[in-house]
Formats: sequence, C-alpha cells, structure tokens
Amino acid sequence: MKRTGIRLKSAMLGLALMATVGCTAQFSNHGYVPSEEDLAAIVVGVDTRDTIADEIGTPSAAGILNEGGYYYVRSRVKRFGPLRPQVVERQLVAIGFDNNGIVRNVEHYSLADGRVVPLSRRVTDNGIESQNFLRKLLKNIGNFNPGQFLGGS
Repeated sequence: MKRTGIRLKSAMLGLALMATVGCTAQFSNHGYVPSEEDLAAIVVGVDTRDTIADEIGTPSAAGILNEGGYYYVRSRVKRFGPLRPQVVERQLVAIGFDNNGIVRNVEHYSLADGRVVPLSRRVTDNGIESQNFLRKLLKNIGNFNPGQFLGGS
C-alpha cells in the first residue's frame, strides 16, 4: 500500500513537471541580418555586389534579375505549448544595386503590428523615381483577382 502511494505521488509530480515544462515559452531565431556596424561600413555608390558578399556575407535572398537586390532576413519565433508559433520580431535589410552592380541604397525594415516599418534608409539620389522589389511586392499583395485568370473579370 505504501508503494502505491509513492508511485502515485511520483506520477503526479512527473505530470506536474511535464505540464510546467510544456507551457514554457520557447524562442528560436532564423536567418541573418548584418550588424549596424557592418551596415554603416557600406559606402553607397562605391561598394559592389562582390564587396558586400565578401564583407557582410551571402544574403538570405537575392533579387530575381541580375540587377536585383540582396535581402537579409531575420525572424524571432515564439512557441508556447501546443499553440501556433508566433513571429514576435522580424528584420529585413534590403540592399539595392544599379545596372553596374554598385550599391544604390540600403534600407532596414522591421515588423511592427503586421506592417513593414522602415528603420533606416540610405539612397543615392539619381533623380529617377523608382520602386524597389519589396515595395512592388507589398503594394500588389491585395490586388490579386483570381477571376482574371479564370476568364471572368
């Protein structure tokens, strides 16, 4: 009878310990964003694709075309028990290049309330208004109409 009581207490303690550990928030980091010192060392109008890759590292993503930019993305994800993972922090550094592969701009974005918010932006002024890849992508997210592809309007 005494052994049954000890086993029951051990089982209860084990269940309580598993419940406590299972309900502890777990954080994980994904991706890479260069430090502020590395970004400050970039000289707009002087540095090239090769110098950026050598000094800062290979980007998380690059633009589709040759003149596309480099994109460094870092996310911090919170996991809490059986609940769905939640992105609590996201940073994006977009480095744009001109047709000759020379740095045209360096932009730093953050995730705040589901909106992309620029943290800093350095752009050479060439007098031409253009939208970079990220702005075009964000602008067109809500403009998709599946009826256009199905023959309707």
